[in-house]
Amino acid sequence: MNQSELVAKLRSHMDELSRKDEFSGVVLLAKDGVPVFEQAYGLANREYNVPNNIETKFNLGSINKLFTRIAIGQLVIEGKVGLDDPMGKYLPDYPNKEAQKATIRQIAMMRSGIGDFFGAKFRDTPKDRIRTIADFMALLAAEPLAFEPGTKEAYSNGGFVVLGAVIEKVSGQSYYDYVREHICKRLGMESTDFYEADGMTSNLATGYTSQTEDDDHGPRRNNIYTRPARGSSAGGGYSTARDLLKLANALEARKLTNPVFAPDVPKPADMPFAALRGTGIAGGAPGINADMESSLPGGYTVIVLSNYDPPSATKVARQVREWMGLREY
Repeated sequence: MNQSELVAKLRSHMDELSRKDEFSGVVLLAKDGVPVFEQAYGLANREYNVPNNIETKFNLGSINKLFTRIAIGQLVIEGKVGLDDPMGKYLPDYPNKEAQKATIRQIAMMRSGIGDFFGAKFRDTPKDRIRTIADFMALLAAEPLAFEPGTKEAYSNGGFVVLGAVIEKVSGQSYYDYVREHICKRLGMESTDFYEADGMTSNLATGYTSQTEDDDHGPRRNNIYTRPARGSSAGGGYSTARDLLKLANALEARKLTNPVFAPDVPKPADMPFAALRGTGIAGGAPGINADMESSLPGGYTVIVLSNYDPPSATKVARQVREWMGLREY
């Protein structure tokens, strides 16, 4: 399928999804790092009927884990962090002594046994009180490991919170300041940050979810009560499609290197198929869905950001892959 055919199919597909109100957000398709299709759909704020636009900032969910991996990689290159050092070397006061034995590599590869911060403590904590890495750490640090480090692999939001704490300890900066200075400013990603829910941030998409506490589906509601006041090193920052393209292009051009993933190390379970070729990662939560994949056949990159529930964005990226003849992941 040539470029014009792919763009035409994507445009028609997105118009249909938008007409059915199954998608709200931004879609960007680039070839060789240059956009060939970018379009906004739906509303950034349904209460005030504000439409999304190309520069609207969306919650990235777990795509921020990529930022954390990059940050850890930078510190490894600088000799400030050792991938095979135990976490306890950097966080000797971490309450769970068994977890201290997990190496930085094991944590980054989701083989540490450290679990999640989503749970009863998170549900019972007022969300305006969750806005620092320390606040997230308090939700998980005393919890037992799910398994002995290195013996299994399981998705771990908690592990990436721990990596954020390591970044803060080693760099002497907050995680948010470190990422802003060493990644975003370096790449000119001026619309990317961990904006606070009660801050006055322009052109920021509000998330809308139809999920309920019983995993049922109802009318869409603002997701403000399901997300913390600020994201963490596990996810929850904001960006635009154009900013994420800058990140994807920098990774493709090796302007940012990441020694966390050596060629002989297995691919983490949360990384999409595109990660076998280039960069691929997705994120999702109530009212949040994002997908970024590069090095697709033909030199394409697809970035889809949505302020609706999963899989509103991932199913668009999946459809693009299917048109390219790629298998499901």
